[in-house]
Amino acid sequence: MTNTDAKMGTKAVWAGEKDYLVHGATQVPVVLSVAYGYDDMDEWYDVAIGKKKGHIYGRNTNPTVQAFEDKLKILEGAEAATSFSTGMAAISNTLSTFLVPGDRIVSIKDTYGGTNKIFTEFLPRQEIEVALCETGNHEQIEREVEKGCKILYLETPTNPTVKITDIERMAKAGKAAGALVVVDNTFGTPINQNPIALGADLVIHSATKFLGGHADALGGVVCGSQELVEKIYHFREINGATMDPMAAYLILRGMKTLHLRVRQQCDNAMTLAKYLQTKEIVEAVYYPGLETHPHHDIAKKQMRNFGGMLSFAVKGGVDTVRDLLPKLQYANRAANLGAVETTVGPARTTSHVECTPEERAAMGIPEGLIRISCGIEEIEDIIADFDQAFNHVESLLKVK
Repeated sequence: MTNTDAKMGTKAVWAGEKDYLVHGATQVPVVLSVAYGYDDMDEWYDVAIGKKKGHIYGRNTNPTVQAFEDKLKILEGAEAATSFSTGMAAISNTLSTFLVPGDRIVSIKDTYGGTNKIFTEFLPRQEIEVALCETGNHEQIEREVEKGCKILYLETPTNPTVKITDIERMAKAGKAAGALVVVDNTFGTPINQNPIALGADLVIHSATKFLGGHADALGGVVCGSQELVEKIYHFREINGATMDPMAAYLILRGMKTLHLRVRQQCDNAMTLAKYLQTKEIVEAVYYPGLETHPHHDIAKKQMRNFGGMLSFAVKGGVDTVRDLLPKLQYANRAANLGAVETTVGPARTTSHVECTPEERAAMGIPEGLIRISCGIEEIEDIIADFDQAFNHVESLLKVK
């Protein structure tokens, strides 16, 4: 696909696939071969050193995987992309590529639990200084960046409280300090938000989530300039966190409907968020599309829509969560998000299961918080489902 002016939905269907079609097929094949043979020794060598396009060994590159990478780089408006076995592999490999003992990284407190563990547990072991700022406190982040750092790492919207950081403002601060600006765009998706266009150097996705959309394939990806991505690719090819070709195929297939799924998920999330605000048992609703959200104006500026993720806190904490969630008929109670089915779960068993209650509290995550990944179902059915579940909980409270 060469028409870069095509709209996002068209790119999601067509981008990055034509070069990989064979025998007149209209779909990218799953290439499961581990190795690729050459009769010409000079050609083999040229491919091996990157002088000529081609494939040598599955840990390095694969045609199906490369088709996925090409599609994603076009959607994110990047020069290059490289993929990984999981989203956490994408994050950890990217950080490991650029950070060495003595370096400093600045980030926010509200990152995904696994990312937070890298910041609080693993990087300090490597004598890398980590400064975690209050999410949304742009002045504090700027002050910490001005002190010097190798990487400014952002996640927006955050998981699970969907807080928003001004990417353009923070990118300017990072660039002024000579830092690499890295943004986790898993919740945003390229349909709703393009961090590179806002000044970021690198954008990361857990492809397992919205990109794949069907909860049946693990993957991660990093997009950015050719120079930066080549460095990350080199680290990954040696350390081996390679994306599986079948996973690449499944995610590619899922991405063809990405714009349709995300559109419906965003609509459902907004309607559900407004409904939850009407429930007396709900203490707080977190969704950047609501005008009551503290970062609504920033989200409105940098996002095309507000995403399919929201969360809410209930009165009664964990006890209410235990009573409420099992009653839902149209929601998977599982540690995943971005799928066509609505998925629910408390942060204590999903995004921040690795953290202690004290650590979650320090991040502003109440134990009674429920994360919702809206699916593509008819929203009237989802609201009716939540209604009957809330009625059940309210009846229990009257008995008590």
